[in-house]
Amino acid sequence: MTRPLTVALVAGGALLARRALRRRIGASPLWPMPALEEPVSGRRREKRRPSSHRVLVAERTEPAEGVVRLRLEGADLPPWEPGAHIDVVLPSGAVRQYSLCGDPDDGGAYTIATRVLEGGRGGSRELRERLHEGTEIEIRGPRNRFPLVAAPSYLFVAGGIGITPLLPMVRAAERAGADWRLLYCGRSRASMPFLGELEQAGAGGGRVTVVAEDESGPPGLAFLGGLPAETAVYCCGPEGLMDAVSGALGEARAPRLERFTASTAVPGGTFALELRRSGRVLTVPADRSVLSVVRDELPNVSYSCTQGFCGTCQQRVLEGEIDHRDELLTDAERGDSMLICVSRCHGGRLVLDL
Repeated sequence: MTRPLTVALVAGGALLARRALRRRIGASPLWPMPALEEPVSGRRREKRRPSSHRVLVAERTEPAEGVVRLRLEGADLPPWEPGAHIDVVLPSGAVRQYSLCGDPDDGGAYTIATRVLEGGRGGSRELRERLHEGTEIEIRGPRNRFPLVAAPSYLFVAGGIGITPLLPMVRAAERAGADWRLLYCGRSRASMPFLGELEQAGAGGGRVTVVAEDESGPPGLAFLGGLPAETAVYCCGPEGLMDAVSGALGEARAPRLERFTASTAVPGGTFALELRRSGRVLTVPADRSVLSVVRDELPNVSYSCTQGFCGTCQQRVLEGEIDHRDELLTDAERGDSMLICVSRCHGGRLVLDL
């Protein structure tokens, strides 16, 4: 064999070997180890998030004392139904959830409203101070964990800013010609957004009862015990109001609730936490969240709301019985994943895909 032919054959073989190696590495980034199943946990979970959209703050108003209303306009916004909410990515990067309170038929815009809480976690203050007409922001969703079900009649109970998810429901019930009633409670009439529109919607039929506590004190709820069984009851507002509505209805009947803050946490016990991919075993004490313990070891684990609403910290569970305490995951998702900012473990051991 001549030297030029030998060199050509060697060079060709080396080229084929390099191509085979690239294919092997491409198929398994951890070559020569076998490729691992792609995890749903941590930063790779972005592909499971709701769709993301850029929107423009087209209009900003204040429909009541301490309340900011924003009309967000964008292209190709997904349709939504009463009870839906969106995630708003604030300029700081914080993510907050707001119910859609506009008209589902308005395909080019979403409307949200929030009460500015000086003692809150800062989201409402940032919205008030940094989101003005002309500001462009990112939103995600919409999602709906509070859908309006078909029923012969409805009773809506709203407390303050809790009117936002119920407002589209009232409009839908009115358009459908359904039998509906609204009990709307607040500290004062000046603090209650959309009051004029709601009173007009219920005019003539006595459908809307307004209870301003500075005028008449807290609402009486004894009438709830006599509601027809087929009446669907929807409630959104402060925790105390929702507890009172649930209590007045009795144990045999539960209202449909929408929470703006995490429900009061039930103390949990200490348990062992294994991070399977990292090969670490940690201890989660009763007074700390899974998220806080995990971030001591893996500081890059994503999170945002820390209250079980946004889903950023969702992690896959490989072993253990989950104590779900969130307001977001579907029944299907609850089978093998959890939001580690609020949820815990029933039992002594939990294994995460981290």
